[in-house]
Amino acid sequence: MRYLLCLLALAFTARAELKTDIEFAKPGGVSLTLDAFVPEGKGPFPACILVHGGGFTKGDKTSFIKPLFEPLGKAGFTWFTINYRLAPTNRFPANIEDTEAAIRWVKAHAKEFKVDPKRIAIIGESAGGHIVSLVGVRAKGETSVAAVVPIYAPHDLEFQVKARNALGPSMTALFGLTELNDAAWKVLRDASSTSYLRKDLPPYLLIHGDKDAQVPYEQSVKFQEKMKAIGARCDFITIKDGGHGMGGWAKLNSDYQEQLIAWLKQTLK
Repeated sequence: MRYLLCLLALAFTARAELKTDIEFAKPGGVSLTLDAFVPEGKGPFPACILVHGGGFTKGDKTSFIKPLFEPLGKAGFTWFTINYRLAPTNRFPANIEDTEAAIRWVKAHAKEFKVDPKRIAIIGESAGGHIVSLVGVRAKGETSVAAVVPIYAPHDLEFQVKARNALGPSMTALFGLTELNDAAWKVLRDASSTSYLRKDLPPYLLIHGDKDAQVPYEQSVKFQEKMKAIGARCDFITIKDGGHGMGGWAKLNSDYQEQLIAWLKQTLK
């Protein structure tokens, strides 16, 4: 309720339009919904599709990612925040397929929501960061995007598991893995965006706190190194003393939101 009141207040003051709980796909009979915010004006506007985190097993379109709603709306972006199927009920690659379905849906409804289909960015945090990072390297045709912003994302699941020296509940839930063997390592490699890097990828912007205890900061450092080595554009915002989760960054007086908006405006101009 508090979330809806906040968004309704934003919509009212900006004379913009907010639509909630719009069904964009129904895989296997599961209704997937999104919320959409459209700025005032004729458009077409650049757009952002937001993908929440939650360890692949929890969260929804109103959780974790919501610190980005207000700054994106005020900056003149149409934005969509999406639900996707969660593990363990729905194993990989259900969440990837759902995000790709959302991209196709946004493009198909671009006129209705004043979206420029050539200026769409996908933004995800934590598990959602993994999703957008992988969707970005898989993207082609109807699922192609103009920019990708993974926030404290585990791009390399092999590295993530080795850093913890255990599969952990998220990997078990997402893939159904119970032990680390050659087959398990292959599953993790195949589900990692780092396995598919190439020079012609859309621009990436990484955002990561250097005190992240859940997803090592090195995930983003190594990802940028690999992207630069092949000549792909990959920018990086480090949150000094930042932990895991944007919610805690407000106490650090970080200007990451302003940096993100500036990068999006430059990249999607």
